[in-house]
Amino acid sequence: MTEPSPTPGSSLLLGSESPLAETYDVALLDLDGVCFAGDSSVDHAADSVNGARARGMRLSFITNNASRAPQSVVDKLADNDIRASSGEVFSAAMDAAALLRDHLAEGSPVLVVGGQGLREALTAEGFAVVDSADRQPAAVVQGWDPAVDWAMMSEGLYAIADGAIHVATNLDATLPTERGFALGNGSLVAAITNASGREPLAGGKPFPGIYERALARAGGSKPLAVGDRLNTDHVGARAAGIPGLHVLTGVNTARDVVLAQPEERPAYLHTDLRGLLEPHPEPVHERHGEESLWTVGEAHCGIRGDSVILNDEEALTGQEAEITLDAYRALACAVWEHLDTYGAASAPNIPDLRVWN
Repeated sequence: MTEPSPTPGSSLLLGSESPLAETYDVALLDLDGVCFAGDSSVDHAADSVNGARARGMRLSFITNNASRAPQSVVDKLADNDIRASSGEVFSAAMDAAALLRDHLAEGSPVLVVGGQGLREALTAEGFAVVDSADRQPAAVVQGWDPAVDWAMMSEGLYAIADGAIHVATNLDATLPTERGFALGNGSLVAAITNASGREPLAGGKPFPGIYERALARAGGSKPLAVGDRLNTDHVGARAAGIPGLHVLTGVNTARDVVLAQPEERPAYLHTDLRGLLEPHPEPVHERHGEESLWTVGEAHCGIRGDSVILNDEEALTGQEAEITLDAYRALACAVWEHLDTYGAASAPNIPDLRVWN
């Protein structure tokens, strides 16, 4: 093992004596993988989100999906027993439209490579939506929609080649579906970029602007971001200076979180959205000789050589392990400190983790 080299700005978990819904005044909530999972509901999501609202927490539902108009998001949430209003929805389409206002005057013609959600967002920002490059649009805004095809993308390319600004609602390479990962907006944007030779402006996650603009609309001064994806939800939140709560109901696993790099790390961990309604024990750090020990609640964790030691028991080995929520939190603190001190190449062996609460 190499000598320690501390990393500036390393991140560790936070604690909260009060439930997060009382510690923070607004939740910036991801949708798919957090509030619902495709066409399926997520355990504890409705009771937790509605319970946070009942405690006075403001809610903003933030999504990189540019195809849904706000009311369709509200309807989708209602199907999952979560109360919301259209004014509480902020999509990547709305983010791109707001971003474009920094570059174009109100009333400017804009060509849409996308669907109804994007059209509505641009209209709401005062732009004139057009369907042809022959209308000399000042910008092309591209967002994922199942209707996007070769003809629509080629129309966008004609306009960009003629000088129009290219704006992407987000750069997600893939889109999760019930069958696996399909082409996301970023992959379609890359096709036009490859042909035009010009890089687009981009909104959505993981850029911090979507959180900053959503927060400005929601109000509140102490926001909490909630998400399941490290490289979008939590990278964007950290870039915006907003603490994040990670839940295990979507894409990234507990093992992913434990091995996350500093720019991806959440401030709080839970299995699901019950994390909004519960206190979070503060991690306590001790050093015993050369061994660093992290304690969260009744669980503690240290790293000895290349092995993780939980609760003074044998090293964490095998292909899979079942651990408690507080053990998961202590493990994350121990591994993050280890990675920040010795570097990513020194990462200990971490099995797939099943976290119970």
